[in-house]
Amino acid sequence: MRFQAFWLCLGLLFISINAEFMDDDVEMEDLEENSEETDVNEGELSSEIKYKTPQPIGEVYFAETFDSGRLAGWVLSKAKKDDMDEEISIYDGRWEIEELKENQVPGDRGLVLKSRAKHHAISAVLAKPFIFADKPLIVQYEVNFQDGIDCGGAYIKLLADTDDLILENFYDRTSYIIMFGPDKCGEDYKLHFIFRHKHPKTGVFEEKHAKPPDVDLKKFFTDRKTHLYTLVMNPDDTFEVLVDQTVVNKGSLLEDVVPPINPPKEIEDPSDKKPEEWDERAKIPDPSAVKPEDWDESEPAQIEDSSAVKPAGCPRKIPNPDYFEDDHPFLLTSFSALGLELWSMTSDIYFDNFIICSEKEVADHWAADGWRWKIMIANANEPGVLKQLVAAAEGHPWLWLIYLITAGVPIALITSFCWPRKVKKKYKDTEYKKTDICIPQTKGILEQEGKEEKAALEKPMDLEEEKKQSDGEMLEKEEESEPEEKSEEEIEIIEGQEERNKSNKSGSEDEMKEADESTGSGDGPMKSVRKRRVRKD
Repeated sequence: MRFQAFWLCLGLLFISINAEFMDDDVEMEDLEENSEETDVNEGELSSEIKYKTPQPIGEVYFAETFDSGRLAGWVLSKAKKDDMDEEISIYDGRWEIEELKENQVPGDRGLVLKSRAKHHAISAVLAKPFIFADKPLIVQYEVNFQDGIDCGGAYIKLLADTDDLILENFYDRTSYIIMFGPDKCGEDYKLHFIFRHKHPKTGVFEEKHAKPPDVDLKKFFTDRKTHLYTLVMNPDDTFEVLVDQTVVNKGSLLEDVVPPINPPKEIEDPSDKKPEEWDERAKIPDPSAVKPEDWDESEPAQIEDSSAVKPAGCPRKIPNPDYFEDDHPFLLTSFSALGLELWSMTSDIYFDNFIICSEKEVADHWAADGWRWKIMIANANEPGVLKQLVAAAEGHPWLWLIYLITAGVPIALITSFCWPRKVKKKYKDTEYKKTDICIPQTKGILEQEGKEEKAALEKPMDLEEEKKQSDGEMLEKEEESEPEEKSEEEIEIIEGQEERNKSNKSGSEDEMKEADESTGSGDGPMKSVRKRRVRKD
C-alpha cells in the first residue's frame, strides 16, 4: 500500500506537469523518418551546425527562405482599410528580416512582424499560378510567436488569380481562395482552413470553414518554439492539416465544412404568409379534452400524435432556385500570389520557409533542410526538469502543493521502512537476567539460608501432608487438562531456561561446598543442614 501511494503521488505530479508542457492528443513524430541522422554534440550544437539555405527539389510554385536578408519580390501594401478612421486604416506595420531571438541557427533568417497594434500587409507573386486539376495542393510554412501572443493572427492568404490583382492595393477585402494558419483572440486558439467556393449559378464566392481540430492548440502559441504548419488538399476532395508533421485535422471537402458545399434542394417560400386568424401560441389547451377511463398516471402526460398532420400549405416550401450539386469541390478558382494581411497586439512574430508544391516528399525535404535545425537546437537548449517545474508553478501556484506532497511521501515511506522499531517481547516470564547467573554467596547469606531451612523442617507434619495433598490435586487437574501446544520458539526458550537453571544449581552447590571448606569449623547442625539442602536439590 505504501508503494501504491508513492506511485499515485508521482503520477499526479507528472499529470500536472503534463498539462503545462505536453499536449495529450498531439505527439511529435521522429524527425529522422524524413531526414538522415545527424550526430551533433548538444553542448556545442549551434557552433557546429553547418546550415545551408534549403533548396527546393521537384516542381514548386513558390519558395522563400529570407536568408538573403532582402525582401526581393515582396510588395508592401499601400492600401487603406474601409470604414475606419484615417489613423488606424493604413497598413503601416513594420516588417524586418531577422534571426530568431532564441535558439538561432547560424545563417538562418526569417520575416518578422515588428509593430504592435498596427495593420500589416505584404505579398509576393508565385512563380506560376496554381490551377486546381489533378494534382494535390501542399502549402507549408513556419511560425514562431517569440513573445507569445495576446491577440492576433499568423495566417496566410492565397490570392485569387484575377486581372485586377495589384499587390500594392492588397487589403482585407482582396479576393482570396484559401486562408490557412494559426489565429488567437482572447482564450480562443484557432487553426484556420477556409476556402472560398464559387457558386456555379450566381458566381458569388462563399466561405467554407473546415471543422476545428480536436486537439489543444495552446502549446503552439505559448511555448515560443518554431512550429511547422502544413495544408494538404487532394484531388479526391479530402484534406489534411498538420502541425510539426503530425496530422491534427482531416476530413472531406464535401462533408466536413460549414456551411456545406451543396445548398438544400428546397427552401421556405418567401411569399408565404400567416393567416390573419393565426394564433402565435405554439400550443393551446383543448377545452373538450377529458381523461380516458384507462388513464395511467405513471405514463407521460403528453405524447406525440402520430395521426396529426400540418394543414395544407403550412409552412410552405418551394424548390431552391439556386440549387446545384458540386461533387468535386476540389476544383477551386486558381490563385497566383501569397499574402500576409495581419493585425496583432504582439510584436516579433517570426515567419520562415514558405513553400507551395504538389508533392509531399518535396515539402518534407524542405522541412528537413530548414525547420529540423531549429527544432534540434531548441530541444538541445531545453531547460532541465527543475527549471520546468519552477516555470510551471509561476503561473499556477497550486503546483507547489503537488511538489510538496510528491516529495514528502517518499521521504515518509523511506523513514517508515528504514527507521528501527522496538520488538515486543512475548515471553517476558521466560527471560533471564545476567544477575540470575552465578550470584556469589557469602558466609552470612549461607547461615541465614540454613536457619530458614531449619525452621521449615520444624513445621508440623500435617501442614506438609496438606501441601502434598493440594499438590496432588493440582497435578491431577493438569493431567486431565489437554497440554497447550507450544511453538518452536517457546520450546527453545524454555529449554534454554532449564539449561541455565541447571548451571545455576550446580554453581550454587559448588559454592556452598567451597564455603564449608573455607569456614573450617562451625556448628554441627549447620553442616547437616547444608548437606540436606544439597540432597534436596
